[in-house]
Amino acid sequence: MASTTDEQDRGTGDAEAPGRRRPGRRLTEQERSALVERVAPRYTGGASIRQIAAEEGLSYGFVHRLLSESDVELRGRGGSTRRAAAS
Repeated sequence: MASTTDEQDRGTGDAEAPGRRRPGRRLTEQERSALVERVAPRYTGGASIRQIAAEEGLSYGFVHRLLSESDVELRGRGGSTRRAAAS
């Protein structure tokens, strides 16, 4: 008989809780559509892919791919916006 700790180590504890997905499990088309409906407005509203990934418990790459495949216009990378030196 497995202890509660063993179940948590294997990821079988609360992984089926609403709103959580089991790592490595493929999403159905319906689950994927629902995820896009949740994630896309947050991204277009200003949240970063990294923020969304952390909040949803997903990888950066998965969220990026999800948005790209859903025809969401991705913002350019941040960082320095130096101007060309005057000659």
